[in-house]
Amino acid sequence: MPSAAFTAVPTLKSVKKVRRSLSRSVSQSSTDSYSSAASYTDSSDDETSPRDKTQVNSHGSSDFCVKNIKQAEFGRREIEIAEQDMSALISLRKRAQGEKPLAGSNIVGCTHITAQTAVLIETLVALGAQCRWTACNIYSTQNEVAAALAETGVPVFAWKGESEDDFWWCIDRCVNMDGWQANMILDDGGDLTHWVYKKYPSVFKKVRGIVEESVTGVHRLYQLSKAGKLCVPAMNVNDSVTKQKFDNLYCCRESILDGLKRTTDIMFGGKQVVVCGYGEVGKGCCTALKALGAIVCVTEIDPICALQEINFSTLLSHFEIHRLFKKIGNKNVVTREQLDRMKNGCIVCNMGHSNTEIDVVMCASVTVCYCFLTLLRIFCALMSQGRLLNLSCSTVPTFVLSITATTQALALIELFNAPVGRYKQDVYLLPKKMDEYVASLHLPIFDAHLTELTDEQAKYMGLNKNGPFKPNYYR
Repeated sequence: MPSAAFTAVPTLKSVKKVRRSLSRSVSQSSTDSYSSAASYTDSSDDETSPRDKTQVNSHGSSDFCVKNIKQAEFGRREIEIAEQDMSALISLRKRAQGEKPLAGSNIVGCTHITAQTAVLIETLVALGAQCRWTACNIYSTQNEVAAALAETGVPVFAWKGESEDDFWWCIDRCVNMDGWQANMILDDGGDLTHWVYKKYPSVFKKVRGIVEESVTGVHRLYQLSKAGKLCVPAMNVNDSVTKQKFDNLYCCRESILDGLKRTTDIMFGGKQVVVCGYGEVGKGCCTALKALGAIVCVTEIDPICALQEINFSTLLSHFEIHRLFKKIGNKNVVTREQLDRMKNGCIVCNMGHSNTEIDVVMCASVTVCYCFLTLLRIFCALMSQGRLLNLSCSTVPTFVLSITATTQALALIELFNAPVGRYKQDVYLLPKKMDEYVASLHLPIFDAHLTELTDEQAKYMGLNKNGPFKPNYYR
C-alpha cells in the first residue's frame, strides 16, 4: 500500500502474560501508578472496542469515536489545568480571535491527543477553523481528553491502545466525511499526509497547506518533493528554532526519566546507558540520564555531533553490552544482533516517532518483555512496543508543548492566508520572524523583558530594531 516514501511497520500481536510474581512492572501499585498518570479509564468497558459502540454527546452528535464519552468532565478539568501553563497560546487565541484568521479553513489533524493538544485544537476552533482530529500514536491518546473534545463538538477518532487497523480506520473517518473536505493538514509523523495522498488524491491536490511537526514526517515530505509528487506547500515546523531548541531538547530531557520510572521503577545511578544519536533529543536525554548518575555512552554518525558529544561522555564505535539502551530517529538502529549482546534485564526504549528505529519484527523472535506492562520472562524489556516512550508511557511538560503548539498555529495561519504565489509546491521552514514571535509570547510568563537596540546599534548590526535578529539559515 505505502510508497517507498511511506512505509508502515506492522504492530506486533499482543504478547502472553505470565505470573505477576515475575515482575515488579505488573504489580498492582505499578499498574495504578501508570494508569493514573497516563489516562483515566473505566474498566467496565475496557473490553469493548469503541468502533462497536454507539455514543452521542450532549448536543446529539455521534460524529466521533472515543473510548467513553462519559469521561468528558474529567478530561475538561485536565484541559483547564493545561491552559494555565500555556498562556502564550491562550494569548494568541485572544489576540487573533476577533480577526478569525482561520475562518473558512477545514483542518484535519493527526497528532498526539493530550490535554496540551486539546488547547491547540480549541484555539484553532476559536480562530475560525473547523477541525477533525485523530491520533498519530496508538498508545499516547488520553481517553478523557478525547472525550472532552468530542463533547464540545470536535469530531475526534482516537483511543488509547488502538490496533493497527483501528489506527488507519480512524484516519479515514477523519478525512472521509460527506459534505466536508479538508483544505489544511496538521500532521505529526506523515501518516495522515500519506493516507490523503494515496487514498484521496483529489482532496490532496486541493489542500492549501501542510504543517508537519516531526522529523519522520518532514523526511517523508522532502521525499515527495524530491520525487515531484508534492503538489501543495508544506511547512517544516520540526526544524524551526523554537521546536529544535525547546521541544526536542527540554521536552525529552524531562520526559525520558518520567517514562522510564513510571513503567520500570528503575534506579539510574550506576546504570550503563547507550544513547544512539546526539542531536537535540539525544542531548536532552543524555543530560537527564547523567544527572541521575548513569554512565552514558553515545553512538553517532555525524562528526559534528560526535565532536560535541566527546566533551560530554564516551563515544562508542560499536554496540557493547549495557543495561539501558535508548535510540532516536532512524531505521533498524537496534536489531537482533544488538539484542543478543545485551545484558539480561536490559531495557530498550525509543524516543523517535515511530517504531522503525527498532527492528521489532526480528526482535519478536527473542524473549522480550513488552513493557506496557506485560512480561514473558526476564531477559529484555522493550518499552511501549518500540514506539515513542515519553508520550506512550508518561506525559511531557506542558510549557514546552505550548511553544510547539503556538508554532503550529502560526504556521497554519501563515499558509492559509498567504497570497497566491508566496509558497510554491515545496517544503518551507518557518519564517524567522514567526520563530521570534513565538518566543516573545512566552517571555512574560517569566516576567522577562527584552533589551532594545539603539538606532546606532541597529544600524551597526544591519538589523531592524524589531527583528528578525537572526538570518533565515540560523538553526
